[in-house]
Amino acid sequence: MERKYRKKKKLGSYPYFSVVFSIFLSLFVIGLFGLLFIHASKLTTAIKENIEVQIYLNKGITDNQRIQIQKTLSSKEYIARKNEELQISFVSKEEAAKGFIEETGEDFTNFLGENPLRDAYIIKIDPEFQSGEQLTEIKENIEKLTGVFEVVYVESLVESINKNLARISVVLLGFAVILIFIVIMLINNTIKLALFSQRFLIRSMQLVGATASFIQRPFLIRSALHGAMAGVIASAGLYGLLNFANRKIEDLASLQDLRMMFILFAALLVLGAIIGFGSTYRAINKYLKLSLDELY
Repeated sequence: MERKYRKKKKLGSYPYFSVVFSIFLSLFVIGLFGLLFIHASKLTTAIKENIEVQIYLNKGITDNQRIQIQKTLSSKEYIARKNEELQISFVSKEEAAKGFIEETGEDFTNFLGENPLRDAYIIKIDPEFQSGEQLTEIKENIEKLTGVFEVVYVESLVESINKNLARISVVLLGFAVILIFIVIMLINNTIKLALFSQRFLIRSMQLVGATASFIQRPFLIRSALHGAMAGVIASAGLYGLLNFANRKIEDLASLQDLRMMFILFAALLVLGAIIGFGSTYRAINKYLKLSLDELY
C-alpha cells in the first residue's frame, strides 16, 4: 500500500516569493521617487549656480577703486565658489562692446561716436543666499560701495525658481507620504496572507508552552532577510535603469550625485528589512492573539 508523505511545515517558513516580490515592487517605486528627487535637486542647484548678478561701475573709476571693490566682494560669504575658486569675473566696457558687436553684427560706436557701456563685475551668488529678501539686501549693500553705479539681476527668474521649487517640494512631500502609506498597507496585507498557512502551527507551538518571543523569532529573522533581499534587488534594478537612461538621455549623468544615490540604495536595503520585520511582527501578533474559533 502506497504511503503519502506530507512535507512538514517548518516554523518561520511561508511562501516568501510573493512577499519578496511585493516588497521589491514597493521599494522600486520608492527608489524611482528618490531618484527623481535627487535629479530635481541637482537640476535646481545647477540652475541657481548659473544665476548671475551684474555690478556696473561708474565711468572714470580709477584702478585703485576697482581693485578695492573686487577685494570687498571677495570677502563676502554670499559669493559662490567652484573648486574653491570665487565666481567673480571682470568685464571691461571694451570687451562688452566687442561681444555685443559679435552677437548683433552692428557696430554701435560708429553712429554714437563713443562706447556707452560700463565696466562691470559679474558675480554668482551661493544658492543658500538666493531668496528674494537676501538678494535684495545683497543688491542694496553692493550699491553702497564707492564706484558702483548699479546692480542688476533677473529678479523675475529668481522669484519664479523659488516659487516653483516651493510648490514642487510640497507636491513631492505629499506624494511621498501617500506612497509610503500605500506601500506599508500593501506589504502588511501580503505578509498577513503569507502567514495564514502557519496559523495552526503557531497555535500548536502555543499549546506546548512555547513563548511568544520563541515563536516570533524565526518569522522576524526571515522576514527581515527577505526585506533586505528585496532592497538589494530593487537597488540593482534602479541601477540598471539608470545606466540605460544615461545612454539614451544626453547629459543626464551630469545631474547625478553618486554619493546620494548610494545612500538611497543603502536606505532601500534598510527600509526593506524594517518594513518586512515590522509587518511580520504585526501579523504574527495578530495570530498569537486569535482564539481557536477565529483561526478557522
